[in-house]
Amino acid sequence: MLKNKTLLITGGTGSFGTAVLNRFLHTDHFSEIRIFSRDEKKQDDMRKKYNHPKLKFYIGDVRNYESIADATKGVDYVFQAAALKQVPSCEFFPMEATRTNVLGTDNVIRASSHNGVKKVICLSTDKAAYPINAMGISKALMEKVAVAASRNLTETTVCLTRYGNVMASRGSVIPLFVKQIKEGKPLTITNPNMTRFLMSLEEAVELVLFAFEHGNSGDLFVNKAPASTIADLAQALKELYNADNPIKIIGTRHGEKLYETLCTQEEMLHAEDMENFYRIPADNRDLNYNQYFTEGVEDIESIVDFNSHNTTRLSVEGVKKLLEKLPLIREDVFGEENSNNYPE
Repeated sequence: MLKNKTLLITGGTGSFGTAVLNRFLHTDHFSEIRIFSRDEKKQDDMRKKYNHPKLKFYIGDVRNYESIADATKGVDYVFQAAALKQVPSCEFFPMEATRTNVLGTDNVIRASSHNGVKKVICLSTDKAAYPINAMGISKALMEKVAVAASRNLTETTVCLTRYGNVMASRGSVIPLFVKQIKEGKPLTITNPNMTRFLMSLEEAVELVLFAFEHGNSGDLFVNKAPASTIADLAQALKELYNADNPIKIIGTRHGEKLYETLCTQEEMLHAEDMENFYRIPADNRDLNYNQYFTEGVEDIESIVDFNSHNTTRLSVEGVKKLLEKLPLIREDVFGEENSNNYPE
C-alpha cells in the first residue's frame, strides 16, 4: 500500500517528524518523504544527519497557501503536524495560534484536495477536548474545520488523531524534571494530584498509522493511554536517577487543568471501541439545521468522558517501566547511545 508512494509531513522537523523518519526511512515504505517546515536550520541539520536520497525538504509555512500547494504536488499522503503547541505562547498570541492551527490546517486540506492527495491525517491534542486555553481552543476549531471539510471532499480522505502529552517531547515536564535533578534543584510541581496521559513518540506514530489504515473521512482516533499523577511521575524520575531533590509545590498555572480529557462525554456516546483505540465518527448531519433542534440524544447522563482521572492509573513502578523506554532515560541512566536522536 505504501510502496512507491510519497508522504509529506508538515512541521516535519519536530519530534513527530523525526519519529516517522526513524520508522520509515530505511524501509521500502514510501519512495519519497517530504519534510515541510519554516525552519531552515532544523532542515539543514536533518538533511546532514540522515543524508538519504528519498528525503526531500521544502521550506514554507502552512499559513501560506501557495507554499503548501507547491509542496503537495505529486503527494499521496499528508501528516499535518505543523502547529503552535505551547500553552503560554498561544495564550499571549491567540491570533498566531489561530493562523497556524486553524487557517494553516485549512490551507493544508485545500491544497491536498486540489492536488489529489489520497489521505490527510491531522494531529490534534487532548487540550482540544473541553478546551480552556487558546492552544486547546485553536486545536478544537482545527478539528471542526477538518471534519467540515471531510463532508465535502470525495477524492481526499481527511481524518484526525488526538493524543495526550508525548513523554520527553520539547517543552514537556519530563525534560524539565531531568534538568532540575541534574542541577540539584527542587522539582517544581504545580499540583501533585494533577494527572496526565503518558504516551511515547512511537505510540503517537502508531496512532497516526492506525488512523491512516482504518480512518474514514471525518473520523477522529484516540488511543487508550494510561495516566499518572505528576507526583508519581516526579518520584519515578527521582528513583531512576537515584536523586533526592526536594519537591516544591508552585500551584496550578494559568490555563492548566487538573486532568485532561481525550474523549468528551458527547463523543463517547458515539465512540467505537477498537480495542486499543477509540474511533469517533464524524457528525455527518446535512445542512438541514432543523435536525440540530428537533432530534435530541437520550441518556447522555449515563455516559462518562475518557480522561486522565478515570483511565488506567500507573503506579510509580509502572511509570518507571514506561520511562525506561525513552531514549533520554536510556542514555542518561543506562548509558546507551541515543540512536533516535529526537530533537531536544
